[in-house]
Amino acid sequence: MDVDYQQLNGIVLAYMGDSIYEVYVRRHLLEKGLTKPSKLHQRATHYVSAKAQAFLVTKMEEEGLMTETEAGFYKRGRNAKSHTSAKNTSVLTYRVSTGFEALIGYLYLSGQTQRLEEVIAWCIQTVEKEGK
Repeated sequence: MDVDYQQLNGIVLAYMGDSIYEVYVRRHLLEKGLTKPSKLHQRATHYVSAKAQAFLVTKMEEEGLMTETEAGFYKRGRNAKSHTSAKNTSVLTYRVSTGFEALIGYLYLSGQTQRLEEVIAWCIQTVEKEGK
């Protein structure tokens, strides 16, 4: 079944992107040798929290990492009206992280696996470098 990612709103793209990013992060942590569920969850939050994702977007923008099209999908997610509220973070941070997840969802649903993996590898490396 093909999904027309062009027609999806930012929240739906973020819904998909959230799960995809989480799977890549979990695989990365397992590959690092972490096997205790409590440690895995604690460590994963360094990568997948709204604050971490907003930090990554800031770094991406500083380094010009997003293409124009990718930035458009990021903004679609960031600007989307959400019916859920931010938990433990500001509304702005939550919206930026939703944009990040929409970008990941777009890359996944558009079949850009190589680019998706490049972006996620950069994210993981950046989080580890910054000690987040």
